[in-house]
Amino acid sequence: MKAVLEPGTVLHYPYLWHWQDAQGETEGRKERPVAVAVLFVGRDGQDYVLLLPLTTQKPAEGRQAIEIPATEKPRAALDQNRHQWLMLDEYNLDPVKGSYYLRQSAVTGQFNKALIRTVLDRFRSLFPQAKRVVRHP
Repeated sequence: MKAVLEPGTVLHYPYLWHWQDAQGETEGRKERPVAVAVLFVGRDGQDYVLLLPLTTQKPAEGRQAIEIPATEKPRAALDQNRHQWLMLDEYNLDPVKGSYYLRQSAVTGQFNKALIRTVLDRFRSLFPQAKRVVRHP
């Protein structure tokens, strides 16, 4: 992928929820907005992107999420008329090289640095317990 991926980049992506993965599904059911949390080099030497899903469904009791402020929605091309949450207790990992899903045309915007700092601080505290799905090219 030639797109610049950095923390806070918002893009459309076929996010695979952990519960779907647990049921044996291998593809996200639809493309949805996700936010890049971090880019890192894995133990295998490959670049990975860690993606957090956005949803319009109010998170269930016990789930960890941050509601997206109205001021951030235009920056990310999100619907101004709907509540949206960035989920913090699960994520997808996707290798940058060879990904079927990461593409420049999917990028819709960028959250501001202050929001992403808050997101990353909260996510780091949850990371050891967060549920993950690793995508493979």
